[in-house]
Amino acid sequence: MLAHEREKKIWHTEDIVKMIEEEGDSIALVYFSGVHYTTGHLFDIQRITEVAHLKGCYAGFDLAHAAGNIELHLHDWKVDFACWCTYKYINSGPGSIAGFFVHEKFAYQFDHPRLTGWWSHNRDSRLSMPGELDLQPGAAGFQLSNPPVLQMMCLLGSLNVFKKTSMAQLTKKSRILTTYLELLLEDIIAKESTFMRIVTSSDPAERGCHLTLEFEHSAGLVQKYLRDRGIMTDTRGANGLRVAPVPLYNTFVDVLRFCNALAHCRSHLLKDKNKL
Repeated sequence: MLAHEREKKIWHTEDIVKMIEEEGDSIALVYFSGVHYTTGHLFDIQRITEVAHLKGCYAGFDLAHAAGNIELHLHDWKVDFACWCTYKYINSGPGSIAGFFVHEKFAYQFDHPRLTGWWSHNRDSRLSMPGELDLQPGAAGFQLSNPPVLQMMCLLGSLNVFKKTSMAQLTKKSRILTTYLELLLEDIIAKESTFMRIVTSSDPAERGCHLTLEFEHSAGLVQKYLRDRGIMTDTRGANGLRVAPVPLYNTFVDVLRFCNALAHCRSHLLKDKNKL
């Protein structure tokens, strides 16, 4: 486990790689975020996987903030496994079904420990109730039971929208949209540098669509000011605010509206510093 240094706000890929190279002989599993949920930092999944495998470690990833946000090529990157929720960038709704990836190289490794159930068994003999489990190859062999129909319908509605575009196109728009957000935020910071700072990397290759802002004082006051004006963000910790212009449905006008509201919030709060 990586210990969080007090002075370190962002973990970079190099930090992870260095730890694996130094401690990999005593590590069985490398399991890390694709995109860090607080800082918005994007890790080089392919490189971390390669270094982990060189040390004989399995490589798995939590893609809760990456799925639907960045391009993923898990099979080509030889990632052993990954999991993600669908209620964030995939828009299936709160409490909806999650996703799980297992690399094809494990498709016929039936001796690996796993959770099994009714639907793990070969569908051709499932109803005959044989005495031994006959696992299906591939992802089917990891199924436990039938999926929840209502959750699947919520997910299907969103995936039908995704089918009208591609992650490559969304990523291209995302980089432009988030860079536009960054430029407008820097203009606000230039007028009052103590008001806030951008925590997330300024390198588009090291982030998805989400930027984390850190305020000198309470981010909750900023969040409330924005929410009262119909703009949804969320806080992380006392001073952190996450902002995500999602390319599937957010526009440049949305970004401009947010930054105008944030600038007004800055002026409003700075008039009465007791509120901070």
